[in-house]
Amino acid sequence: MRSFPDRDPGSPDIRSARRYLLWLARDHRRSIVLGSVFAIVWTVAQGLSPALVGKAIDDGITARDTTALMWWGMAVLALGVVQALGSALQDRFALEVKIGAGYQTMQFATRQACRLGATLSKRVSTGDMVNVSVSDMTQIGNAMEVATRGAGAVVAIIAIALMMLIASWQIGLVVLIGVPVMLWLTTQMIRPLHRRQATSHAQQRALTDQAVDIVHGLRVLRGIGGERVIERRYGEKSQSTRQAAVHVAQLDSVLDGAKTLLPGMLVVLVVGLGAHQVLTDHLTVGQLVAFYGYAMFLAVPLRRLTLAVSQLMKAHVSAEYVTALLRMEPELPAEPAGSDLSTNPATGPGLLVDPVSGVRSLPGRLTAVACASPADADMLAGRLGHYTASETTYHGQRLDSLPLRTVRQHILLTRNDARFFAGPLRAELDPYARARGSDDTLLAAIDHASASDITEALPGGLDGAVAAGGRQFSGGQRQRLRLARALIADPKILILMDPTSAVDAHTEARMATRLREARKGRTTIVITTSTMLLGLADRVSYVENGQVVAEGPHHQMLEDARYHSLVTRATGSM
Repeated sequence: MRSFPDRDPGSPDIRSARRYLLWLARDHRRSIVLGSVFAIVWTVAQGLSPALVGKAIDDGITARDTTALMWWGMAVLALGVVQALGSALQDRFALEVKIGAGYQTMQFATRQACRLGATLSKRVSTGDMVNVSVSDMTQIGNAMEVATRGAGAVVAIIAIALMMLIASWQIGLVVLIGVPVMLWLTTQMIRPLHRRQATSHAQQRALTDQAVDIVHGLRVLRGIGGERVIERRYGEKSQSTRQAAVHVAQLDSVLDGAKTLLPGMLVVLVVGLGAHQVLTDHLTVGQLVAFYGYAMFLAVPLRRLTLAVSQLMKAHVSAEYVTALLRMEPELPAEPAGSDLSTNPATGPGLLVDPVSGVRSLPGRLTAVACASPADADMLAGRLGHYTASETTYHGQRLDSLPLRTVRQHILLTRNDARFFAGPLRAELDPYARARGSDDTLLAAIDHASASDITEALPGGLDGAVAAGGRQFSGGQRQRLRLARALIADPKILILMDPTSAVDAHTEARMATRLREARKGRTTIVITTSTMLLGLADRVSYVENGQVVAEGPHHQMLEDARYHSLVTRATGSM
């Protein structure tokens, strides 16, 4: 039994959607070839059944030969067994390639998401990622599956047409001409369907984006009374998306009707010509029955063939989104030109300097930065944490000259939008808890973050389940758990953005004191306007319009009117 997904999904050809689909087909060629072979066996065996029935009628019933009837009956039975085996094995390999290609696409998307890192949220919406992981991988998997069935359908159509051509060239010629005409007609209907599907696909992605944004901002919306406005906008967008889906369904229903009507017309034509040739003694009754069976059978491979074409077009749309994602490059290269994997900053506390703003960390001490605007705070954090290109230096070395992995090992930036994943709390806070063999480090970090009450209240404690996004926790609880997670990582430089903005004053004071204790001897930068944290900092930098305009201890900084106005306003808004 083959297990999915594969450990190494490979390196796909992402130059275009067509090349990506062809690469997947080549990578799964064994399953596709075997699935196609058994599809051919099944469809040809099914197509031959009318011929055997016709021979049984002519040689057995018409000729009144019981022995011939028995032998032809046994041949029909044997052909039925072959059909059953072929069908089962075809489904087995078709399912293998469907699951394999789908999961492989998911692996590529996941690997790319990890590679892009912070760049992902800037360039790809949540809705697009949801659709890639749910809809696109399914469409691509379905396309690989129908490729095996489509191959069997093509061979079956050719085989049956040749058999009919041998028995009656007139009827055989009708089939050889009629089948391509039907395929051409259905393809002409598939093209506008393809365009409508692309439009519907894009609107569905936009609607998913809007839904995700509403969920994330629901608390704020309720606070300002904006539920009705957002509800109306979402309703309008939803109706537009529904209308696009209706347009797809309308054309899809016409196509489905054509898939039934056109083969039915072929059946009527073949049976009519066959009946005429029986009356003129050009065909036997058994051959007429066989021709009728052929014509009825042709409806199956024809539907499969048009389904394969339709599914491949859908997969092409999905592959365009997937390859667009896979072609993206991170803003910050993992290995800068000229960098050496062995390059590491000097050991011990070092000076982190942002030349753009003039912010400097105190090595081994607690530095607080008060920013006049949230935009200043966000841009400063991105530069200090090396999430945006800058000239920031650490130990005198520019961060953009170091391997990204090295920077991440030394500097950790924790924002309030850092997510929690579903799973046990212990693994969520400390991925290496099992390797440590002890919870002492974890419990100490939880205590320093003033989060012990959270773990005690959670059913199961550290083994308790965390819901996706940590939604069972309040904003303040999530903030404390994020701090605990950051303290467990114990980086050389820890950068915290407003780590106490969602907790009460008593908890904030306790967190501030314990943070200083926990990070003693380690470099810590806190970007905040909290007077609790500012008062405990060894030095405070005040940033206005992207520049440090004042520095010093908190009690001295309060003499600066601009700084005093900022921190007292922040305190008053709590």
